[in-house]
Amino acid sequence: MPKPLFITTLIVLPIVVGAAGHNFGLWLVTLILVLIANPIVRRIRRNRYFASEAFQSLKAETVSVVAEHNAVVDYIAEIRGSGAFELGASDSGQHAHLASFENTSAWNNRRDRHVAEYAPHVHHSSLQVVRNASNDPIKYFMKYFSVKADVETLADVQRVAEDIARLEEAVGNVKSREASITAKINPPAFILKHYRDDFWHYVGVHLSPVAVPYPRYKFEYTSAGGNSGQVTNVVLDTPTLEALSQTLVEKIRWAKSAAGQRALMTSRLRSFIKERDQHTCLQCGVSVAAEPHLLLEVDHIVPVSKGGLSVVENLRTLCWRCNRVKGAKLLA
Repeated sequence: MPKPLFITTLIVLPIVVGAAGHNFGLWLVTLILVLIANPIVRRIRRNRYFASEAFQSLKAETVSVVAEHNAVVDYIAEIRGSGAFELGASDSGQHAHLASFENTSAWNNRRDRHVAEYAPHVHHSSLQVVRNASNDPIKYFMKYFSVKADVETLADVQRVAEDIARLEEAVGNVKSREASITAKINPPAFILKHYRDDFWHYVGVHLSPVAVPYPRYKFEYTSAGGNSGQVTNVVLDTPTLEALSQTLVEKIRWAKSAAGQRALMTSRLRSFIKERDQHTCLQCGVSVAAEPHLLLEVDHIVPVSKGGLSVVENLRTLCWRCNRVKGAKLLA
């Protein structure tokens, strides 16, 4: 049965170091470093840390902060579950699943080739279209993924943009909360390096697995023989969605549609409303000054579903709790 690493080190290290000059001090320092790095010793140190009075005291001090953090994590899951993150689709290769493909090249001539991907979010096109899409992504996205310039599409884009923006802010808020909790408890470096999950478990924090589900679209060119391929990716994050919204508004305004006159819910507009309301929830009165990690959202006083517009007069700042309670209700 092989000896554990630290026992083997205890036997061999003195011999090696001794042969180098009997440098006892160097040997002692090296031995300490080896013991500290040993998994068994590290596990003992871990258990002592989590059982220590200092850790338990700091954990008790953060109970209310942890409870609020976990509530926001649950709220993120709600947004993710009820949000809409689809806009358009390409019909290229829509029946590809009905056929099968096999590389029957002779073994000595076979090599890796580019194989086309078939999915609603992938448009197969010429090399020129792929390159043009990289220069003018909004125009080509609308053209090849059937995104029409009409009122219904504008409403869809605004809905997706709002869901994405809310998730971005909520996920960023949770990360800042986790950083604050970590700074307050200030665990030893080896705990965060080797036992990060254990640390959050013992603190009682629910870590959010939710990432912002940005819709991703792709223009793909694959040569007939599979020898070459090029791709342009379009990710519908907040800047892209706002550019898409602006393009739609201009086209709809040109068509003299009422929707073309709507002020869009941009990140700049949301920031303006929060600053105007002094980063304070106008429903319950809680503010960022009182709670630095407060998650604030911008609410339509008259909901969009009931004819409300994204204009300054119809917008106000609410904390996430008040906004979740209100939902799409029309309050006095």
